[in-house]
Amino acid sequence: MRIDETGIPGTWRISPEPLGDERGHFFEAAKESVLTAGTGLPFTVRQVNNSVSRRGVLRGLHCNDVPADASKLVTCVRGSILDVMVDLRVGSPTFGRHQATRLSAGEGTALYMPGSIGHAFLALEDGTCVNYLLSAEYVPGAMVDIDALDPELGIPWELDGPPVRSAKDAAAPSLAEALASGRLPHFTPARPAKEALSHAR
Repeated sequence: MRIDETGIPGTWRISPEPLGDERGHFFEAAKESVLTAGTGLPFTVRQVNNSVSRRGVLRGLHCNDVPADASKLVTCVRGSILDVMVDLRVGSPTFGRHQATRLSAGEGTALYMPGSIGHAFLALEDGTCVNYLLSAEYVPGAMVDIDALDPELGIPWELDGPPVRSAKDAAAPSLAEALASGRLPHFTPARPAKEALSHAR
């Protein structure tokens, strides 16, 4: 797999390098030693989540304020999504900046981020399934919600109509309101990530 840091420091795009034959193809989607060495972010799976969404569903924007070292590996395993990460870490040089990436089941590309990074996605197909590998178990009350449609964020959702959102997501505060509440996580410079790794199996 290849590990490349995105435009938001401390977040990475994981690109598999599939091996194919007449049966199809195979690739390593996650490997603890490679992810930890390539990113400096410890990775031990403690919870696995899946969400299934119809086309036009917008989930997020969410981040965790505890535990600070939690990490998340997000992959689309059926259908396709427009995935967005937003830097919500107060004091970060890229605070408020977003990184949009299309993920589809056929590619196997994943995004790897600390829990302090805001995350949202728009389902582009019916029956889209997103898989999350989490390095920490869910803690009730630890999630911070931000309005994914906040104009201040300027996320290019490419909507062709109103998105389908939960009542909680639709009522989420703006970035400015969340910042004023004091609930946003704070930026801690990460250990320097090693150069992108490339491993073929």
